Amino acid sequence: MEIIARMQSEFPEKFGVPRQSGLVPQTRGRVVLEPRYRQREALRGIEGFSHLWLIWLFDRARRDGFSATVRPPRLGGNERVGVFATRSPFRPNPIGLSCVTLLGVEWDAPDGPALAVGGADLADGTPILDIKPYLPEADCRPEATGGFTARARRETLAVEIAPPLEARVPPEKREALRGVLAQDPRPSYQDDPGRVYGVAFAGMNVRFTVQGGRLTVIGVEPYRGGRKE
Repeated sequence: MEIIARMQSEFPEKFGVPRQSGLVPQTRGRVVLEPRYRQREALRGIEGFSHLWLIWLFDRARRDGFSATVRPPRLGGNERVGVFATRSPFRPNPIGLSCVTLLGVEWDAPDGPALAVGGADLADGTPILDIKPYLPEADCRPEATGGFTARARRETLAVEIAPPLEARVPPEKREALRGVLAQDPRPSYQDDPGRVYGVAFAGMNVRFTVQGGRLTVIGVEPYRGGRKE
């Protein structure tokens, strides 16, 4: 297996990355091929597809040994289920699978050709093993059931950002930031209204608190590395 590309995204850290692809379609990213694979011929015809599958590595979630069960965040981190019944990153082979929207092909970019994508759930720098087209007639299953996830769906949060703080966010990033925060980045087992969290997003460190179903942003600062909580 070889790394064929890397993700460029607005998430320099794992915390805050959407839990699944497509949950925050407003996010933007780029799939940049490794030099060996930067050939226009390798992407010929890809612009005809609206969505792509990315197969990638959980390079920031490696763990020694094997555990047959894990505690999914959707179940509050308390209930155990089989690792193969989850999308946990802690698995024998730490491989991720994401469906992203293809926004365009940057044929003549300095590091291109590269793919502009939306709705990805990958941190910046994530290694990508393969890119495959999404086929609606084969990959879409309206009759599919969601197992334990159907009973463990989390409601989105109402996001409150005071105008002076929102003014610090670039206008083109505001909708995506609200989408990221509305998904509630906190671990499911944490519910302390006095705790301050920080999400690194698009060059910003966004600090917030959560009480009930409302998330309140209390600070927006330049991201300098290292998440503040």
